[in-house]
Order: sequence, then structure tokens, then C-alpha cells
Amino acid sequence: MSYVTVHQTPPGQQEYLLLAFAGWPDAAESATTTLRYLTRRLNANKLAEIDPEEFYDFTKERPRSSRTKDGRRRVHWPANEFYYWEREGAGAHPLFFVGVEPNLKWRTFAGLIADLAVERGVKTVVQVGALLDAVPHTRPVRLTGSATRPEMQQVLDSASIKSSNYQGPTGIGSAVMEACAARGIGYGSLWGHTAHYLQAAPNYRVAYTLARHLVRLLDLPVNLAELEAAAGTFDQEVAKAIAKDEQLAEYAKKLEERYDQSAAENGEEELPEASEVMQELEQFLRSEQRRGPNPPGQGSGQT
Repeated sequence: MSYVTVHQTPPGQQEYLLLAFAGWPDAAESATTTLRYLTRRLNANKLAEIDPEEFYDFTKERPRSSRTKDGRRRVHWPANEFYYWEREGAGAHPLFFVGVEPNLKWRTFAGLIADLAVERGVKTVVQVGALLDAVPHTRPVRLTGSATRPEMQQVLDSASIKSSNYQGPTGIGSAVMEACAARGIGYGSLWGHTAHYLQAAPNYRVAYTLARHLVRLLDLPVNLAELEAAAGTFDQEVAKAIAKDEQLAEYAKKLEERYDQSAAENGEEELPEASEVMQELEQFLRSEQRRGPNPPGQGSGQT
């Protein structure tokens, strides 16, 4: 049985495949927002999609229903879609994938992505992700990433984007990386770090930062003004929400002080120890539970 439906076969081949998964690797919907913006602005065409039937527990990743204008019900299943964009003239022709992290059969699912990448001549797969971190929302967005291809790693190094030393539970992207490596495809990643005390989504500030670096990496002719404006509005609304919350403002100030001190002492913003982050996050969540509902950052209009 074929799990991939190909809608059209574009001329030429695609050198890069950029992918983002909703769910665990998509804090505040930052990564999927980034790729959806790029595909929309490029008027990218739908290439193929993966049938969700074998890869999801629909009691956990529930389909959504909507009502059409003529009164009929429509079911929307978890979508995993490939898009392509053909550049005029010289330059890389990228392929995009936006999906939902599956519940089942990760190795089979990852193999489908890697096989399609081979068919399209992809040389490097780049995962775009976002994670929660103990970082202040008032400082430049922290990015981490790495690449197996020297030319891409050079671009990351020139932007002072360092690799992460994280070890522990992982996401579907690691399975895709393993499948790509087995087929001789290079792999890279670019992750935006999202302030863990903000619950507004999408986080346009992180999405804009990711998009800015991807546009530079692939030399994409994408106007980011709309996303930049959304990021500015997001910042303004978050600032208003935090100004009304004395406890949250104090917590954010503490993170700012540690961030600035680390930068002054080390010349860079180092990640805190995982145990320290977890302790702070647990303390903060307990205080939020005592205060009741309406988490900070919600109601900002960024939903």
C-alpha cells in the first residue's frame, strides 16, 4: 500500500527540503507558522501528501470538523503535505513539508519523507523547530542549529548559531534525520527558543526570526514585512499583558538579569542547566495554579 499521494511532478529537482511538524517540536506554533508563511508568499504548489490513516491515534490527535456554507459537515484529518517552488534562473529549488508529529510507526513515516526526498534529488533536509526555554521575551530570539553539509554549517556559524548539546526524549525530526542519513542525504536543523512563560500562539516573534534566517540561507525572494509587523504587534500585546502582572514581570526581569550577566561574562548567552530550568518552571507553574486561570500572554489577539 502506498501512503503517499503525488498530485503533480514538477520539472527539475529540489536541492533542499524544509520541514516542520506541529506538536512537540513546534512550541507556540512558531515553526509551522514560519513554513506556512514562506509557502504562501512564494505561491508554492502542492506536490504530495501522506495518508494519515496508519500513523495517528485519532483519539489523541483528533480530526476536526467544520460546517460548509451549504450546511454539510466536513472532516479535516491531520495533514502532512509537501509543497514545491520553482525558482526562475539559477539557485536552489526548495521543497517544503508541513505536517503533524505522528503517534505511530515513526520509522515508516520517516522513511516516506526520506524516500520522496531521494526521488526529488534533495541533498539536504532541514528541520525547522521551536522549543520552550527559560529565556526572556525581551531579548533577541535565541536560535540553535547544526548541519552536516559544510557550506550550510558555515552560514550558521556566520550568524553565530550554535549547536545544542541536548540529550533526552526526542521528536519525529530525529527519526527523519536517521532515515536521511541512511540514504546519503545531508541533514540540518534550525530551532527557535520560545519564552516558556508565554502561552500565546502563534509566537510571531520567533517565527519572524526563523524566517529571516531561512530566507538568507536559501536566498529566497520573500517579503517578510507582513510577518515582521505581526511580530511587532505580538511584542506590544505581550508587553501589555505582562505589565498587568506584577509576579510575571518580576520573573521576566530575573531571566533578563541572568541572560545579560551570562552574555557579559562569557561573550554569549549560554543555556542554563536543565535542572535549574525545570526547578524554575515548576515553581512558576505552581504559582500560576494558585492564581487561577487566564495564563499570561493569552487574550493578546495572537491566536
